[in-house]
Amino acid sequence: MRQHSIPWDHAGPHAHPFTTAHDAPTATTVDLVVPVYNEESSLANSVETLLRATSQGDSHVTIIIADNASTDSTPAIAEALAEKHPDVRYVRLEEKGRGRALSKVWSASEADVVAYTDVDLATDIRALDPMVEVIRSGIADVAIASRLLPGLNISRGVKREVISRCYNRLLRLSLGVGYSDAQCGFKAMSAEAAKKLLPLVEDTAWFFDTELLTQAEWAGLRIHEFGTDWVDDPDSSVDVLATAWADVKGIHRLRRTIRRSGGQALGIDEVPAPNTGAQILHFIDVGIVSTLLYAVLFLFGVQMFSPAVANLGALLISTVANTGLNRRHTFGVRSPHHGLATQVKGLASFALCLGFTSAGLAIAANFTGHWASIGTLAVLTLANLLGTIVRFVLLRTWVFAIGAHHNSRSTHHG
Repeated sequence: MRQHSIPWDHAGPHAHPFTTAHDAPTATTVDLVVPVYNEESSLANSVETLLRATSQGDSHVTIIIADNASTDSTPAIAEALAEKHPDVRYVRLEEKGRGRALSKVWSASEADVVAYTDVDLATDIRALDPMVEVIRSGIADVAIASRLLPGLNISRGVKREVISRCYNRLLRLSLGVGYSDAQCGFKAMSAEAAKKLLPLVEDTAWFFDTELLTQAEWAGLRIHEFGTDWVDDPDSSVDVLATAWADVKGIHRLRRTIRRSGGQALGIDEVPAPNTGAQILHFIDVGIVSTLLYAVLFLFGVQMFSPAVANLGALLISTVANTGLNRRHTFGVRSPHHGLATQVKGLASFALCLGFTSAGLAIAANFTGHWASIGTLAVLTLANLLGTIVRFVLLRTWVFAIGAHHNSRSTHHG
């Protein structure tokens, strides 16, 4: 999975791979869904705005109003809009749930790209064209708007801002994902990605977005983020705290589901690992960080404990940190699946590193004088670096061997 974060309005003409008229493809078809529930006051204006904005683009956009069991005059307004405009369709659902509406409409879509926007149009609709372009050109499988990237003009209350940022940090910690904004109401994906992901998504309400993106990242699909300005809807009927609690329960369910499934349903074992060159560079970076962590912990620990105890504690903590960082950054494993198993395997190599550093302690046992601690640290650091080289071989051939094998197979079939 490769993830990009760029301002949508900076994609520019260089993002387009076609340079001559005869190379231009046929127009990409897009089904843009607008989920609604009792939106009689804003629906008509929003759809008219969408029609004006999408009529100037390179894609053929069909706006689909997905009515989540509205009880006001929303159905009548939607039907009138569909009759008036050939590029507007109306779908009625008798059950509430934004996720349910999106899943139903996207599953039935025959368009090249499926997308959705909230009816309040808080996200700039001009972001749709570059989002569709990165999907059409094969740069990404999924494109999302993000309100949490730097340098954006975001207008919303402090409570919503804090809750949103805390929620997305929770996702990174608990689910191991890298996307920045799960619930911004503007997303698009290829038809192929939708067909793969929708059967895996259980939630029918607000957690739908998070589950969809998480499954996409775990399955190795490419997610492209576009920073976009955003204006909060003061009349939004969403109960932020209740939704946040439902999301926490959704996170717990998702983690439980992946543990039970063994990861097979998500295609996790098919995620390509970085190539060997990238792995070596990432491993070096992680090694530097973990070696510095080891040094700090040892120097701190030796003030209170014997060198052997300080070495044991520092090596144990730095090994756990090293395995976690290598899992994500060196070998490209983002799912929490098998997280404990890889840590256990990582700790098995801890015994080998402990052997190297124990030998270093034996060498440094006769060091005396003011520089004894520094000399001991130098010997232990060299021993630790030697153990790190052996550790890379073990990580690649044993701890994360599944990812490496799948990467090899994908290279041979490519």
